[in-house]
Amino acid sequence: MAERINVLLMEKISQAAVKNFEDQGFNVRQQVAYNEDELIEAIKDVHIIGVRSKTKLPERVLNAAPKLQAVGCFCIGTDQTDLDVACKLAIPVFNAPYANTRSVSELVIANIIMLARQATDRSAELHRGEWNKRSAGCFEVRGKTLGVVGYGHVGSQLSVLAEALGLRVIFYDVVPKLAMGNATQVATMDEVLTESDFVSLHVPAEESTINLIGAKQIAKMKKGSYLINYARGKVRAQRSSDWRGGLLFEVQVHALNCAIAVTDPPPQVVDIEAAAEALKSGHLAGGAFDVFPVEPAGKVNDFKMALTGCPNTILTPHIGGSTEEAQATIGIEVSTKLIDFLNKGSTVGSVNIPEIQIRRSLAEGHIRVLHFHDNHPGVLSKINSALAKVNIASQTLDTNADVGYLMVELAKDPECEAELRAVEGTIRCRVLHTGAGYQGDKL
Repeated sequence: MAERINVLLMEKISQAAVKNFEDQGFNVRQQVAYNEDELIEAIKDVHIIGVRSKTKLPERVLNAAPKLQAVGCFCIGTDQTDLDVACKLAIPVFNAPYANTRSVSELVIANIIMLARQATDRSAELHRGEWNKRSAGCFEVRGKTLGVVGYGHVGSQLSVLAEALGLRVIFYDVVPKLAMGNATQVATMDEVLTESDFVSLHVPAEESTINLIGAKQIAKMKKGSYLINYARGKVRAQRSSDWRGGLLFEVQVHALNCAIAVTDPPPQVVDIEAAAEALKSGHLAGGAFDVFPVEPAGKVNDFKMALTGCPNTILTPHIGGSTEEAQATIGIEVSTKLIDFLNKGSTVGSVNIPEIQIRRSLAEGHIRVLHFHDNHPGVLSKINSALAKVNIASQTLDTNADVGYLMVELAKDPECEAELRAVEGTIRCRVLHTGAGYQGDKL
């Protein structure tokens, strides 16, 4: 008898995702938060888990989930999940890398205007009862230069919005990019730093972005310019031979009376100590930061770090993509990817498993075998031997450094099925049968 799929959604994931899963007949449980031990207990019978940035899925949790088929990160980042372990367990991890592009871009635009007018400082003063009407050091953004570092989806969308306000846009990226509107790509990041009135960072978390902006780079920026970081606070360390960057820097965060104390902070995109010094000295006229080297897992009442109290500095708690529209879009996108994997075997959009695109449904009377195996010499030969006596309707294979993923559609043959499961090096073998929803009875 087919086992009904259990879905666990953490952290108030959008109801659009809940509806998408329930429409497939999946059993959905929702939970705001678990500590690690509670999560280990809850995940034992779960086939799909959906998380955002606060719920961590380290090796200990993943190894405690024998039925887990896939992970959905309902956000951009996947730092909360041990991708290396998930890959070796043949658990694909899906995210929504572009769904909140508009939300982030709009907030950056808002911050550019608020910084130029010192509006948040005036607001804070008025909340304290101080009336301090002034125009000194306050500017229109029209005619100023915005420098974008990282011209991906957010950077290019920001470029379009900025030009509509009359800003001149230049950008730097490590690869040639098609400029939107009248934006101009420059050859080096130094050109962005030296020419821009506003510098906005939109880079991925990877080895090349460690300490991207430090004291040396800030010194190259115009006196009176503004620094904005809506990219990443901390970055992952990568194994030189591992494209997935499976190793994560560990950060010690101690909560004591709701205060955050940090030892050995991880590598970061922006040296916030250097940024704070430049803000206090007046070299930078202001800054906006939405991401930080260390971020609390939940609400705290005394989050302090170097940027706290700096003049004309907007600090927000990683809310760049936190709009209802973005969360609904993310909910639909990630849940659809998970459903496509469960129902069809498609791994398009997975960040840690070879990507195989499967559009068509199963033909009547056929089965689809999804075989994950160690990417070692000789394994594929044994798989081919197991398939030698059956009529194959279609077959697709892709690999990465550690894992191979084979999709094969064939006439139902229990002996072949058993042989494939018995192949040495098999990590996981799943069988799909004709019908709506997940019908496999062998997980």
